[in-house]
Amino acid sequence: MLTQSEADFLIGLPKIRKDDEKYPFPLGGDTMTIPVISKNGTESFLIDVNRGKIRLSKCTYQERYLEPTILIRLDVDGPPHSNPEVASAPLPYLEPYNGQIINCPHLHVYVEDFMDKWAIPAPLTNFSNTTNLF
Repeated sequence: MLTQSEADFLIGLPKIRKDDEKYPFPLGGDTMTIPVISKNGTESFLIDVNRGKIRLSKCTYQERYLEPTILIRLDVDGPPHSNPEVASAPLPYLEPYNGQIINCPHLHVYVEDFMDKWAIPAPLTNFSNTTNLF
């Protein structure tokens, strides 16, 4: 399991595609995985795009490290997410969302000891048009 500082560092690393392969945007019910590496070539990641099968506007974008560790995930037009309810949120910016239900679009960010169990509303500064999945 990663520490919070390790996860924050990995999330912040500039990344590039590992190869020049073309990846078609997935159709309904399909998944696409793109291998990426840090610009300095020391770390490997996977970017997944998962489309809903019935509701085509449902989509998940996630960045994984060392295969199973989800560093960050954006959920669009999916079900609401229930955050853990704890005595004190593990990170200050999560306090307003402690024990709350977060509607889509929402953003999961790695939290030490919780993995991807916390979500916040997707920041409009980064995700201003989530109706355009491409």
